[in-house]
This record gives sequence, structure tokens and C-alpha cells, in this order.
Amino acid sequence: MTGLAGRLVIVTAGPTVEPIDAVRFLSNRSSGRQGYALAAALRDLGARVTLVSGPVALDPPPGMKTVLVETALQMLAAVTAALPADVFIGVAAVADWRPAQTSAGKIKKDHGGLAVIELAENPDILATVAGLQDQRPRLVVGFAAETDDVLDNARAKRLRKGCDWMVANDVTDGVMGGEMNAVTVITQQGEFPIPQADKSVIAKALAQRIAELFLSASAY
Repeated sequence: MTGLAGRLVIVTAGPTVEPIDAVRFLSNRSSGRQGYALAAALRDLGARVTLVSGPVALDPPPGMKTVLVETALQMLAAVTAALPADVFIGVAAVADWRPAQTSAGKIKKDHGGLAVIELAENPDILATVAGLQDQRPRLVVGFAAETDDVLDNARAKRLRKGCDWMVANDVTDGVMGGEMNAVTVITQQGEFPIPQADKSVIAKALAQRIAELFLSASAY
């Protein structure tokens, strides 16, 4: 008995892609590897996993429901449709902004000067799920991809978003798109570092900590 048997877990992974026109978009360097590895590790511990993924060059993991999306708005809709769940883990690198207007065709280069793209703020998926009243998962976990003051920024983000755990993730040195990672799990009860290792190893350590939480009521 792992504590996760039969539990429904929603994991988001990869980047979001926000179209500018028919050929251009705003996105980021996320490969989806950490989120996919975590979804697989949770599945291996008996969880029923719904993986909501942005565009990545990875095959959908077997043994779970995978929902493929592109934009942040689509990702929020897919997460909302997958609720209720026992756990929500926001690993995806969701674009903070999207173009306020999208052209159906290719925007031609303006030789009179630089093009100006007006941006609109994307929904905050993590804060939205954490703030739910009726369908809030028992455990809401976020990832803080940071390059400076990593722990301080992650601690502040956990409180600001209203989630239970924040995984501090230093994404310098090729972490985004790479195979190695190192994280610190920040909770109200304490902070738990997981040293540098392959992302699959990081995923198994995180999944095991989540499973232990559900085995021990006093740990939550």
C-alpha cells in the first residue's frame, strides 16, 4: 500500500505556446521532462494520473490520461475539467503573458520601424486551483523555476499562490531542457532538499514524499 493507490493526481508539464500570428509564438525552454517523469513515478505508486501537457518532444507516458494543449487558457480549461482530484502538481512552465491580439496570417515586417506586440496577462493556474473552495485538492504543489535568490523567491511564491508545497528549482546551468535537476521542497513544516540527480530520480523522490503524506495524516 503506497498511500496513492486509487488517488487522482493532476500533473501539468512542459511549456505553453502563445501564438503571435500564423507562424510565430511566445514560449520558453521547458522540455517537459521533469513533469513527465513525475507523472510516471506517481503512476508507478498506484495513482490515477491525468497529465496535462504543453507541446513537447516526448511520447505520452502509458497508463495515464494525457491531455495535450498549447496555450495557458487551454491548460487551465483542461485542469478544471479534470477536477476533482486528490493532488494537483503544477510543473508546467506556463507563459505569464500572451499577445493581446493574434493575427490569422503572418505579420509582415514593417520597414518603418519595430513591431509592437501588446501583451495580456495569462491566468494563474496554480493560484486558481489553490484558491478553489469546493474542489480544491488536498495537496496543491507548485514549482518555482528561479535563477536568483532561489529559496527566498520560492518561499514567497508558496505564500503568494496559496499552495501547500513549493518546489524550488534553480534552472541555471541548462536545467530547462536538460536531464539533471536539483530541488528543495518547501512546506509549512520545513524544507527538504533533493540533491542533483537525473530528473527521473528527482521525480521518484517527490512521488515518494507525496505518498508518505497520504499514509500519515499527521504529516499534513
